[in-house]
Amino acid sequence: MNATRSPHQPHPAPAALCRIDTELGRITLAATGIGLCGLWFEGQRHLPDLARIPVREDHPLLNEAGAQLRQYFAGQRRAFNLPLDLSLGTRFQQGVWEALRGIEFGSTTTYGTLAARLGRPSAVRAVAAAVGRNPVSVIVPCHRVLGADGALTGYAGGLDRKHRLLELESA
Repeated sequence: MNATRSPHQPHPAPAALCRIDTELGRITLAATGIGLCGLWFEGQRHLPDLARIPVREDHPLLNEAGAQLRQYFAGQRRAFNLPLDLSLGTRFQQGVWEALRGIEFGSTTTYGTLAARLGRPSAVRAVAAAVGRNPVSVIVPCHRVLGADGALTGYAGGLDRKHRLLELESA
């Protein structure tokens, strides 16, 4: 369901974006012709320059993503069913983001456990950096990753949002 690229293929650029208001603030969604490639909270770290991407309020994938997010925030959805385009990341980042998708709703893990699951137990910092660069927050559930002691750490959208997402999932 995710696009990957060979080292010789260019990254597809986002073709459209839209913005939706949620309980956790305004979210920007972006899509390529392949799938959803971005979900960023307003003001979050690592927000790309989106100035040249056209706003499309009528984009079918962005509308579906918005509908599924509204269901999630209302407690009516536990998983997302959307095509994703994660090809803007390196192969390592893509592997980390794919592993994030395996963390079940209502569950959490640690950066160390995630690194071990990826067969890279000594790469905790690299895994944490890749988690922090997740371009499709919430849908690729990076908020479910905690520090070694269970502390809330490292969420580009802000620790308050991470806490509220985990509360929503009762994790």
